[in-house]
Amino acid sequence: MFSASTPMPPARQSAAKPLPAAWLLALAGLLALYLPTFYDALQEVWGREEQAHGPIILGVSLWLLYRNWPAMLAAAPGDSAQARAAASVWGWPVLALGLLSYLLGRVLNIQVIEMFSFPCTVVAVLLLLQGPAALKVQWFPLFFMLFMLPLPGPFVDTVTMPMKMAVSWCAEHILFAVGYPIARSGVVLQVGQYQLLVADACAGLHTLFTLEALGLLYLNIVRHASFLRNVGLALLIVPISFTANIIRVITLTLITYHFGDAAGQGFLHGFAGMVLFISALLLIIGVDTLLRGAVRSRSGRAQNRSAT
Repeated sequence: MFSASTPMPPARQSAAKPLPAAWLLALAGLLALYLPTFYDALQEVWGREEQAHGPIILGVSLWLLYRNWPAMLAAAPGDSAQARAAASVWGWPVLALGLLSYLLGRVLNIQVIEMFSFPCTVVAVLLLLQGPAALKVQWFPLFFMLFMLPLPGPFVDTVTMPMKMAVSWCAEHILFAVGYPIARSGVVLQVGQYQLLVADACAGLHTLFTLEALGLLYLNIVRHASFLRNVGLALLIVPISFTANIIRVITLTLITYHFGDAAGQGFLHGFAGMVLFISALLLIIGVDTLLRGAVRSRSGRAQNRSAT
């Protein structure tokens, strides 16, 4: 119980402090513009299996923005008129770009352009209200938002086919090596009496894109101090994602072979998607552990050489 003369603790004071009117106005504007955009995306783009990661990416990005909010306020106080004026030099053009992208995407019904306007508009709001230092704190959530954008169809088709061929080839040779009756024609696997088409959602660019986002999120959360460890893990995310795709295709093939086509295309198909992400995360953690050992070994050898 606090008396009338007892000051409120600092933590409670900061919690009770309301948002300034400028932030409330900006938040209201963002909600008015982009709630219809994301609702349409849920009904159309994000409703497809290969784009199902979109709302997850958006939710994680918003959570990261919220997590970094105190650090952003501390790094870029918004009460400096001079800093705000300097930020406006860049903030207004970025805001114009974001609103133009939103207008073009909405009118022409091109969702990738309309959704691209969201990170642009958020960048503009941060610049106008907090200054350039805010972007140094919030750069990763803003970059991470780009992974929610739907990729252009022609680009996806061009890149996905070689990936599906490679994943199908690896799955065929691994299963054949352990004794399964399997053959392949292009991206169609024949295992026993069943035929399986390796679809875009199983081994395409969208899956690689999602797993790359998972790896970058892991890097951002663990925040290693070693530059070598960060760069090594970032480069290895691509082969890790490819390996996880192979594991998923093998899992679906084994489910179909042992439990029938209905099981392979039903609930267990979704379970194979969970296997994809779990195996990718375990591979990332395993590779990270190996890199940690390599970095420690290198540091130990360097210390021994300096001691001698």
